Amino acid sequence: APDPVVGMAYAAGRTKKLKFGTGVMVLPGRNPVLVAKSMASLDRMSGGRLLPAFGLGVADAHEQQAFGIERGARAKWFDEALPLMRRLWTEDAVDHDGPLFHLEGIGVQPKPIQKPLDVWLGGIAPSELRRVGRLSDGWLPSFIIPSEAEAAKAVVEETASQHDREIDPEHFGALIAYSLGEVPDTLLALLARRRPDLAPTEIVPMGMAGLRDRIHAFTDVGFSKFVVLPVGEPDDWTTHLEEVAAEILPLQRTTD
Repeated sequence: APDPVVGMAYAAGRTKKLKFGTGVMVLPGRNPVLVAKSMASLDRMSGGRLLPAFGLGVADAHEQQAFGIERGARAKWFDEALPLMRRLWTEDAVDHDGPLFHLEGIGVQPKPIQKPLDVWLGGIAPSELRRVGRLSDGWLPSFIIPSEAEAAKAVVEETASQHDREIDPEHFGALIAYSLGEVPDTLLALLARRRPDLAPTEIVPMGMAGLRDRIHAFTDVGFSKFVVLPVGEPDDWTTHLEEVAAEILPLQRTTD
């Protein structure tokens, strides 16, 4: 995948109405001031179309090495960085003295157009679900099946209530990877590591019919926003996107 900020800038420049975002962007290891600046700039320059989503990242030693952060330090980084970014989006000058970051009179300009700029989080571990409830405006998990998502949604909502928060019922979504043929070996290996308790076909629906059925199953348990992506590179992206749009977009009329 391309760098998320570069990819979003490209999407913003190629479209006029489409909302765009990440699904999801790793936050630990990234400077929160610079991330806040990038997100605010993207939202301003796109006319308020940004939908950012962040996560801890996967339990992969190579990824953690690339970001320069140990696995056990990711949660503390995230929990300090995200509230700090929200302050940078709304306050002209931020003073902050925390365990990881120290700022004196730091401001980000321009500010986002969206007020507030909603932030969604990913993750399916119990600690991540509680973090969604505490800090997020929406939830975008991956590698999850509808029955699990229903139970996890209840945890998110309960945690939000415990912190005097409420997440918009329309702010629950899912990332769904689908296959039009055989699932690539690289993805099979990834699924075996991430979800050894499930068969690959339980996570990755096959064909457009399988994708439609999976979306319906998620909507039945209260999810209404979806990121769908093929597990392999299509021969022609334009043709493939037109086919997906013809099959999937009509579901909007039946799931609103």
